[in-house]
Amino acid sequence: MVDEPRQSHLDSTSAQYRTLLEVSEAITAHRDLPELFRDLAHRLPHMVDVNFVALSLHDPGRNVMRLHTLQANVPAEIVGGHEEPVEETPAGLVWQTQQSLLVLDIAEEHRWPKVTQRMQEDGINSFCVVPLTTAVRRLGAMGFASLQKGAYSKTDVEFLQQVGKQVAVAVDNVLHHQDLTHDRDRLRLLLEVSESIASHRDLGALFRDLAGRLPVVVRFEYIALILHDPERNVMKTHTLGTSEGESIPPGFELPIEESAGGWVFSTQQPLLVPCRDKETRFPKVTALLREIGVQSYCLLPLTSAVRRLGAIGFGSATPCAFGGADLDFLQQVATQIAVAVDNVLHDESAQSAQQQLTHERDRVRLLLEVNNAVVSNLDFREVFAATTSCLRRVLPNDYTSLALHDPDQDLFRLYALDFPSSKGLLHEGMEGPAEGTPAETALRSGKPQLFDETDLGKFSSEVVKLLLAEGIKSVCCVPLRSHNRLLGTLNVASLRPGAFTQDDVDLLTQVANQIAIAVENALGYQEITELKDKLAKEKLYLEDEIRTELNFEEIVGDSPALKQVLKQVEIVASTVSTVLILGETGTGKELLARAIHNRSERRGRTFVKMNCAAIPTGLLESELFGHEKGAFTGAIAHKIGRFELADGGTLFLDEVGDIPLELQSKLLRVLQEQEFERLGSTKTIRVDIRLVAATNRDLGAMVADKQFRSDLYYRLNVFPIVSPPLRERREDIPLLVRYFAQKHSSRMNKQIERIPSETMAVLSRYHWPGNVRELENLIERAAILSPGVELHVPLAELKAAAREGTQPVTTLEAAEREHIVRALQATKWVIGGSSGAAAKLGMKRTTLQSKMQKLGISRSP
Repeated sequence: MVDEPRQSHLDSTSAQYRTLLEVSEAITAHRDLPELFRDLAHRLPHMVDVNFVALSLHDPGRNVMRLHTLQANVPAEIVGGHEEPVEETPAGLVWQTQQSLLVLDIAEEHRWPKVTQRMQEDGINSFCVVPLTTAVRRLGAMGFASLQKGAYSKTDVEFLQQVGKQVAVAVDNVLHHQDLTHDRDRLRLLLEVSESIASHRDLGALFRDLAGRLPVVVRFEYIALILHDPERNVMKTHTLGTSEGESIPPGFELPIEESAGGWVFSTQQPLLVPCRDKETRFPKVTALLREIGVQSYCLLPLTSAVRRLGAIGFGSATPCAFGGADLDFLQQVATQIAVAVDNVLHDESAQSAQQQLTHERDRVRLLLEVNNAVVSNLDFREVFAATTSCLRRVLPNDYTSLALHDPDQDLFRLYALDFPSSKGLLHEGMEGPAEGTPAETALRSGKPQLFDETDLGKFSSEVVKLLLAEGIKSVCCVPLRSHNRLLGTLNVASLRPGAFTQDDVDLLTQVANQIAIAVENALGYQEITELKDKLAKEKLYLEDEIRTELNFEEIVGDSPALKQVLKQVEIVASTVSTVLILGETGTGKELLARAIHNRSERRGRTFVKMNCAAIPTGLLESELFGHEKGAFTGAIAHKIGRFELADGGTLFLDEVGDIPLELQSKLLRVLQEQEFERLGSTKTIRVDIRLVAATNRDLGAMVADKQFRSDLYYRLNVFPIVSPPLRERREDIPLLVRYFAQKHSSRMNKQIERIPSETMAVLSRYHWPGNVRELENLIERAAILSPGVELHVPLAELKAAAREGTQPVTTLEAAEREHIVRALQATKWVIGGSSGAAAKLGMKRTTLQSKMQKLGISRSP
C-alpha cells in the first residue's frame, strides 16, 4: 500500500498539475489582463494561500515599474497604476536579478517603505514575487500576497514560478497584441493624415486638422511648421497651432545657425530634446518655448523628393514626452506633410505629388490590412491569404509563397503558396534542403535579396529548377524576422524580368515584418496547445499511478533469489541503460520496472507503461509514436504517443515479444537515435527516454525462428534481469501470504489475525504455476471466505491442481521428445502446412525436422 507521505506528495503534485492546467485554461479564456488576474485570484487559493495577485511591468523608456493590475479575493481598496523607480520596488529587484523574492513577515521588511506601507494598509502580512520573463524578453514581475504571516513555503514559491512562466507568455501575447493595435492605430492615422492632406489646400487649415488628429497617438500641445527662406537664408515659423485648435501668430524668424529648425534643415537629422532647459545651443528658441510652456520638443526634417523645405516641430508641456517610437512615427507623418507642403508651394508639381501620395496611401492601406489580419487571426495561412490579395493590388506579381526554416534539419517547408498561373509543378507542403536556394541567401544575410533569371540559374536546388520551369523571371526573397529570430522567408516572384524595384523591396520588408509576427504567434499558440495536451495526458497518467493497487516499493520477500534480483536493480537503476526483465507471468516484472524508475534520476518525471499484447496490432504504432489529425481513417484529432509522453522519464513496454516484425525496425531506430516521426507527419521529434522492457517469452528462440529481429533483441538485452518464479523463492511464501491477507482483509473491513500452520505448509509446497499473481488471487478469495479471525484457504483446489499436474519427472530432452511425438500423432505425422505438427508446435518445418533428427524420432512402419 502507498505510505501516507508518498500519497501526500503524489496528491500535491497532482493538485499542482491540475492548478497549472486551470491557469492555462484561464489564459486561454481571457485576453484582458485585469480579467485574467481576477480569475487567478480566485483559482490559486485552492493550491496556495493567495489573497492578492499583482502584475508589475517595466517601462524601459522611463525605467520605472508600473503596477498594471492588482486583484484580490478579499474585501480591499484596490488601487492600480502606481509607478516607482526600479530600485524602490520589490518587483524591480526581481526584474533586475531574475530571482524570486519571498517575504514571510512584511513588518520586518524595510527596503521599500512606500510599497510595503500600501501593502500593510490592505492588511498584507507576507508576499512572494516571481519574475515574468519569456524566452524573448523580461517583462516585469508577478506578486502574490497573503493576509497571513509566513504564508509561503519553498514548494509554494516553486509552484508560483511555474504559474509565472505560463502567465508571462500570456502577458507577452497581450502586450504584443497591444503593440499591434497601436501600430494599427498609427497606420490608420497615417491614412487619415493622407486624407487630410488631400482635402486641404491651405497649410494653416491642414495643421489645425493635424493638431486635432495626431494627439490620439502621440501626445503634444503644439505643432509648428518652420520653412527655410532661401532668399534671406533664415528659418521662419510659418504656422504654429495647438492641439486645442488655437493658433499662435506666425512670423518668428531666426538665422539658420541660431534655430533648432535650422539645425534639422542643415543636417537632415531629427532633433529630440527631452528637457527644454538642458538644450543650450538655441537660447532664443528656448526663451520662446519657455513663454508658451513647452517642456520638451522634437523636430523632424521636412523634405520632399525634390528639395529640402524646412522642419516640422512638436512640443509638449510634459518633460520627456517623446520616445524613439514616437519619433519614427512622426517621421512618417513629416514625410507625408512634406509632400503636401511642396504641393502648396509648387502648384505646378501638384499632379505628380498627388500620384505619389496615392501610391503611399495604397501601401499604407496594404500595411493596415495586413496588420488587421495579423491582429484578428492566429492561423498564419489566413493572414497569408488576406495579404496576397491585397499585395497583388499594390505590387503586381504572379507568385507569392511562405517558406519556413527548420534549423534542426536545415530545410525549408513551403507552408503557403499563391500561384494562380502555376503549371502544377509546385505545391504547398513541399520541403527540401535550405542549401542552394535563394531563400537561404536571404536568410543567411538577414536582408532582402533580388534575383533575376540569370541569378536563379546559378542555384542547384530542385525547387529553383521548378521555378524556372514555371517561367519565373525575377524573384524577391525577404527574411521573416521576429525578435531577432529568423523564421523563414516571404517570396514574391514575377513572370516578367526586372519586376521589382527597391521601393517594392522596402514595402515587402514591412509586409514581411507583419507576417513574421503572425507566424510567431501561430507557432507559439501551437506550442501552448501541444503543451496543454501533454500536461493533460501526464495528469491522467499521474492519476492512474495514484489509483493503481501495485506499489512499486512493496516488493515483498527476503529470499536469496529475490535479493539477487534487487541487487541488480540497484546496480542498473542509476544508469540510463536499457533493461530487459524476463520471467514467467505473474512474477512481478512491472514492480521491478517501477523500482528501477523510482531509484533513477528520472524518478521526478513520468513513468509511462504500455502492454504491447493488449493493443491491437493496427493501433500499436499510433499508441507508441502518436499521429496527426487525418493520418488515417478515424484519426479525427492530433494524438501524443507514449514515447513523446515519456520524454525525460521512463517508458515500460510489457510483453515486448508481441510487437510485430514490421514495427520492430521503427522501435529500434527510436532506441538508437532517440527520434521519430508521428504517423502522418514529416517533422522529426527528439526525445530523451529510458526504456525498460519485459516479456515472458524466449526472445532468443524467437530470434532463431526469425520471429523477432536480432538487432532489436541485442539492443534490448543490454542488462537482462530474470524475475524468479515463486517456486524458486518458497521461503518468501509465508511473507507474501501474510502481506496479501492483511491487504485484502483491510479492504474488506475484516480482521484476520491467524493463519493455520498446516495451511502455510501446503501453500509453501505448492508449485504455483501462476506465481505471485495466483497466490494473491487465492488469498483474496480466502479472505472473502473467512468468517472470523482465522484465514480459511480452499486447499482442496490446490491439491486437485497438484494431482492434475503430477507426472513422473523425466529429463528435458525426453519431455521434448514425448511432446513432439504427441503432436505428430495428433496430425497423423503431417509435418508442414497450416494444420501440420510444425504449426501446432509454433516452429518452422525445417526446425521441427532438425529436432526430429536430433532426438531420433521417426514414424514406425
